[in-house]
Amino acid sequence: MNFSKRILNMNESPIRKLTPYAEAAKSQNKKVYHLNIGQPDIETPHLFMNKIKSLEDKIIKYTSSTGNDELIDNFIEFYKDYGLDYKRDEILITNGASEGLLFTLMALGDVGDEIIIPEPFYTNYKGICSSIGINVVPITTKIEDAFHLPSKEDFINKITDKTKAILLSNPSNPTGVVYTKEEIETIATIAKEHNLYVISDEVYRDFIYDDKEFNSFGEINPIADRVILIDSLSKRFSACGARIGSIVTKNKLLIKEILKLCQLRLCCPMLEQIGAAELLKTPKDYFISSLDTYKKRRDVLYNELKKIPNITITKPEGAFYIVIKLPVKDAEDFCIWLLRDFSFNNETVMLSPAKNFYCSDLGHNEVRIAYVIDENELIKASQILKIGLEKYTLEKGC
Repeated sequence: MNFSKRILNMNESPIRKLTPYAEAAKSQNKKVYHLNIGQPDIETPHLFMNKIKSLEDKIIKYTSSTGNDELIDNFIEFYKDYGLDYKRDEILITNGASEGLLFTLMALGDVGDEIIIPEPFYTNYKGICSSIGINVVPITTKIEDAFHLPSKEDFINKITDKTKAILLSNPSNPTGVVYTKEEIETIATIAKEHNLYVISDEVYRDFIYDDKEFNSFGEINPIADRVILIDSLSKRFSACGARIGSIVTKNKLLIKEILKLCQLRLCCPMLEQIGAAELLKTPKDYFISSLDTYKKRRDVLYNELKKIPNITITKPEGAFYIVIKLPVKDAEDFCIWLLRDFSFNNETVMLSPAKNFYCSDLGHNEVRIAYVIDENELIKASQILKIGLEKYTLEKGC
């Protein structure tokens, strides 16, 4: 039997493809430190579950395709705290940020059109684009430059008559870079001069360290009708399984077109939307505490990783990920080896190979690490990684 070229051209998730090796390691009673996936361990605010438990509805009904009114209204109030002013008809609720991005790209691009994305990027960007026939045009950022953006000219050189938008996450998954005001303004200028949209994934906006300034594309009024913000409650409220996200834009015509796709999938889950509406009322001390926790974890991990010889590392400015360059030829082989062939005191670590965070033939010796476990475990995991890397490089002659 034959399958579509669309599905055959898609890659497995590099974040999840090594799961069978991890499960096999666990079956051998090895402890696996999961540094491969951005699943926060901080407790979800009780508001979510308490609201759902208190419901007296007798029927789980369809909701509006645009989203629950209370949820949208609470999003509006939430954005006001960031100085962003949106109306009801400028927000659509989606099944997570991934659906929001999928629907946005489906509305903006045809088969063969192009999206410029700074690499390394969240690997699902490539999967989503591939699934609908849109081509990713990568523009490379480098660890030596702390993954900040290249020049305006470098972006312009990537633009063709097929280019529809520039897509980026800020702060970045996987690198943790926070783009400067100058970088944001440069992208805005390019979008205006070349008639492009800017799709800004701002899921990690609340995770900014060292008093870095966060600048949202939603603040740049001259290109308001070209900006689409993609957002999610997953990381902010440690509610990944709720799958509640949003598309936010001043372009009401675009909202109207994307609504067709929202209607096609009918609606987002009723219960999750009701719980999510309550989540948006979470007191600010929750975020202050979460930010403090992740900053401490970042500092612990960064300091431990610096003790490992011959790696290249830059300190993340936001989110809860770091990309490091290893003294190996094939980081994926190393990641598999850690799970299949290695343990220290019957413990090992699981990392994400970074090559699939690129479209160019790069990243073969890089990994992404998510610092979503506690500080003591991060210290142990880093020590295990150091020992494993020493043994691997000796065995492989790296």
